[in-house]
Amino acid sequence: MKIGIPKETKERELRVALSPDVVKSLAGAGFEMIVEKGAGTGSFFSDELYQNAGATIEADAKNIYAGCDVILKINAPSPAEISGMKKDAVLISFMWAATNPELVSACEKAGITSFSMDAVPRISRAQKMDALSSQSNLAGYKTVLLGANALGKIFPMMMTAAGTIKPCKVVIMGAGVAGLQAIATAKRLGAIVMVSDIRPETKEQVESLGGKFIEVAGDTSVKTEGGYVKGVSDEFLKKQQELIFKHVSEADLVITTALIPGKKAPLLITEEMVKSMKPGSVIVDMAVEQGGNCPLSEVDKTVIKHDVIIIGEANLPSLLPMNASELYAKNIQAFLLHLATKDGFKWEMEEEITKGSMITHKNAIVHPALSKNNHPQNA
Repeated sequence: MKIGIPKETKERELRVALSPDVVKSLAGAGFEMIVEKGAGTGSFFSDELYQNAGATIEADAKNIYAGCDVILKINAPSPAEISGMKKDAVLISFMWAATNPELVSACEKAGITSFSMDAVPRISRAQKMDALSSQSNLAGYKTVLLGANALGKIFPMMMTAAGTIKPCKVVIMGAGVAGLQAIATAKRLGAIVMVSDIRPETKEQVESLGGKFIEVAGDTSVKTEGGYVKGVSDEFLKKQQELIFKHVSEADLVITTALIPGKKAPLLITEEMVKSMKPGSVIVDMAVEQGGNCPLSEVDKTVIKHDVIIIGEANLPSLLPMNASELYAKNIQAFLLHLATKDGFKWEMEEEITKGSMITHKNAIVHPALSKNNHPQNA
């Protein structure tokens, strides 16, 4: 089986789908690996490292798409690149299929089988394949460092001959994978950490990391699935905003992490809240690419609004490209080996991991959430 690893073309993307170590492992298992020239440069993996691991270097990406049985990427190829893949080839990448109808249609038209790494079920059997968690973990860490760097003061309490410096107050909104890592990182730096999450079951995790949980009374509108909040009423969000207003106004750094798959990110930090914050305080909006948890954040920009610094870095894992690529490579290797051997694919269509992550197959959209009736053609 011939596996192709094209260079990522998305702006500001420094990661690569496979590391040299994983290439070596797959080559040892009998797979033939074709890596585009310079694909690993952003992650500090040279072509020589890939060659030494057993890969062939190819200068023309078109030859990789046209000649390989499997294409492995982080960000999905463009529809034009997909049209250059051979029929019945397999694509494995992040696809965010619910909000990318053109991409799904291109895969359907090309007759390829596509799998989305963001759709891998979050079950115990698939933990090694959970690229969302591996990348979010790094993003949560980096978010705190970005906030700390922008802040004009230190995190920990410091007693000096000139006086005592009070510790920073950090408010983290959302205690998922990214939020929990942000809590741990901010605590290690010496901050007081307050955490808001509408899922009451996260309280114990927050407190185990040294954070203080901002408790919001739940209601029946809160629905979770696979660790994500799938829906919540406007009334509940209003109650949450009222409760956290005081905490936000006192915060030195606010980190927002709330996402709803397939939908616009929920509004958590209003402009009125921003106005209430201290001059020089910082917001890092991790949901900026999906509309943002704060209406004032801007994609891939750091702006100052009402004397508050607002950071909207859309691709946080790419700021740690070496580790992010290494972890993603392990995730995608585990997923590939779940589906295939060097002699070909052996998937079972009704098996939970396969069914949950397969988007298109044999000129058809097969994912249960993307039927012709509810596929968002105009999303």
